[in-house]
Amino acid sequence: MKRIISFVGTVLVITILMAVTTPGLLKEVRLGLDLKGGFEILYEAEPLMEGQQVTKEALQETAKSLQKRADAMGTSEPEVTPEGTNRIRLKVAGVTDEAEVRKTMKEPANLTFRSNDGCKEGEEFCKIELRGDDFVENGASVAYDTLNQPMIDIKVKDKGKFAEITERLLGQELAIFMDDQLLSAPTVRAVLTDGTAQITGNYSLDEAKQIRDTINLGALPLKLVEKYSQSVGATLGMQSLTKTLQAGLIASAAILLFMIIRYRVPGLLASFALILHTWLLILIFVWADFTLTLPGIAAFILGIGMAVDANIITYERIREEIKTGKSVPSAVKSGGKSSLRAIMDSNLTTILVAAVMFGFGTGAVKGFALVLILEIIVSIATNVYFSRFLLNLLVNIGWARKPSHYGVKERDIREL
Repeated sequence: MKRIISFVGTVLVITILMAVTTPGLLKEVRLGLDLKGGFEILYEAEPLMEGQQVTKEALQETAKSLQKRADAMGTSEPEVTPEGTNRIRLKVAGVTDEAEVRKTMKEPANLTFRSNDGCKEGEEFCKIELRGDDFVENGASVAYDTLNQPMIDIKVKDKGKFAEITERLLGQELAIFMDDQLLSAPTVRAVLTDGTAQITGNYSLDEAKQIRDTINLGALPLKLVEKYSQSVGATLGMQSLTKTLQAGLIASAAILLFMIIRYRVPGLLASFALILHTWLLILIFVWADFTLTLPGIAAFILGIGMAVDANIITYERIREEIKTGKSVPSAVKSGGKSSLRAIMDSNLTTILVAAVMFGFGTGAVKGFALVLILEIIVSIATNVYFSRFLLNLLVNIGWARKPSHYGVKERDIREL
């Protein structure tokens, strides 16, 4: 009786849990731009100045700056990923104004404050005094002077450096450039020792906000050159998702039907384990905040195929044992034992290959490899151990002790 309660209770609780939570989980899955629509840009990083190197640290800092800019725009879950030694990939899903995103991400690549100190005759603002990364992050703000005229309050990281600059340039202009475009040229009115200053001028409120936002965006440590881009419309992305889900559902239904017809009771248990396996993967995607893409779905489907293979290997071994004349409990035990090594060898080999792909691949290749590794781990837990646990419970209960329960006919059983 305890075994019956254990089996029925396990199946019932899991079924109710999956039925109740699945609709909400599906809504929470984050879709990639190839399924939701959006665009992707691959940048190649180059030094800003002669003699500068593209280091790993500089690449990471540039990626962080791009991420900050994308977040500041309120774009839909942007992904900024360094790749290799000198590339950064930007993915933004659900974007309606691609041109505006491109402009914001790349244009303020080199924010500088320049002076005329030491310039030759005819040169103007030739010396770079401060760069965007010299300012406190998000330290610029719009304020108003005594005449209610908009101005910009700024804060620098190095107070001593700023004091030296303002003392040297007292009464001179300190121009603000974005790349090579002059934004403003305020005059230094006093020596500033506390690391704060005000940029004043005949600015409108919109102009003051633009200067504030430009300073807050800061300078990118490296220059970015666009090497590749692709855009996926929202309609095309939704069509891809719909067609992929339709194909996946049809294939899954065919697989489950085959398992039940071919292996009867074990096939029914395997089908339940496959459904649990899929639910667990969706749960992991939501909890870990992974992004589901077309390559990820391909790995998803491939993993299901491998899970089915694991069940087929196990049940075919059990059927062979039954055909030799062994009792069903003995056949289940020996068949499960003999198949386990082959299944584990196959899965561990695939995990090793996927790990290499993840380590050396980029972009979609990494995503494919990660999903495949997760798929195999979940498959081992559900389609190897959990399905065997349920089968052993049924055998011990006495509900799966006939050869016909495994699709084996009496005439196929050989006497020992």
